Amino acid sequence: MSEESDSEELTYAEAGVDIDASEAATTALIGATGEFEGDYAGLVDIGEQYLALATDGVGTKLLVAEAIGDYSTIGIDCLAMNVNDLVAQGVEPVAFVDYLAVEEPDDGMAEAIGEGLRVGAREAGVALVGGETAVLPEVIQGFDIAGACAGLAAKDAVFPGEAEPGDAVVGWPSSGVHSNGLTLAREAVTRDHEYTDPFPPEPDRSIAEELLEPTRLYTDLLGALREYGVNGAAHVTGGGWTNLTRLGDHRYEITDPFDPQPVFEFIQAEGSVSDEEMHRIFNMGTGFVAVTDEPAARNLAAETDGRVIGRVAENDHGSVDIRGLTLE
Repeated sequence: MSEESDSEELTYAEAGVDIDASEAATTALIGATGEFEGDYAGLVDIGEQYLALATDGVGTKLLVAEAIGDYSTIGIDCLAMNVNDLVAQGVEPVAFVDYLAVEEPDDGMAEAIGEGLRVGAREAGVALVGGETAVLPEVIQGFDIAGACAGLAAKDAVFPGEAEPGDAVVGWPSSGVHSNGLTLAREAVTRDHEYTDPFPPEPDRSIAEELLEPTRLYTDLLGALREYGVNGAAHVTGGGWTNLTRLGDHRYEITDPFDPQPVFEFIQAEGSVSDEEMHRIFNMGTGFVAVTDEPAARNLAAETDGRVIGRVAENDHGSVDIRGLTLE
């Protein structure tokens, strides 16, 4: 990672998002969801199959889109953040519905968001089954978009969700920041820049364009993940690399992760963000991981654009060792 500047070190909590408080609030909201709760989706027993349901939004990435009036990619983000969670559960996404809340109607914005949804749905092979637009002038400032995705899986197709010591860890590259950590990223990059300024590593692109790079869809991996019998998978979103500990209380030794894209080095330098904070918040170049036995992992990586990035070791509590850091 790049060297940090001399300005005050920025953290996610200081930027406005406390992950621990957010998780506590989520637990308080939903309570216990029963025996069919998954790490990334709720599972409902419908006989020979599970019906899976996931919901998510785009977060404060919307504010970057709003700042430059470019809403063409955030529909992809909204769909991707949902379907990727189902893939991590071992479920095939089949249908998606969106909810757009606005302060006042804007046909141009809605059309651009809708086109992004259609692009993402075509790539993911998911049906768009309608949605809802709510005009809430006294409730919301600007706009917000979220969605819900339904999927189906045979009961024996759902991933067990538990790594085993000795498993190899396979990783797949991200497309950039994706759709989490933008509160920190925005605070960092706007200390001394405007969104419309050139992105220093690639001056032909603006800072906003780099931040708005849409979330990668990982639906194309599902067949191979099933074929090679993965024990579990993780979508590297909120919580960054600590998402791996959802796969059990083991030590995840990451020795060959994908290199972070230049946008991460830019965020870190502009915000004086520590290496540990960066890895707790962002995907840092690797957006999806899976664990399986070593021979299967090698074949899985060879059949896709992934690679073996580490291994699972025994431990009495969950931790991730990566780039000289230990995250718990």
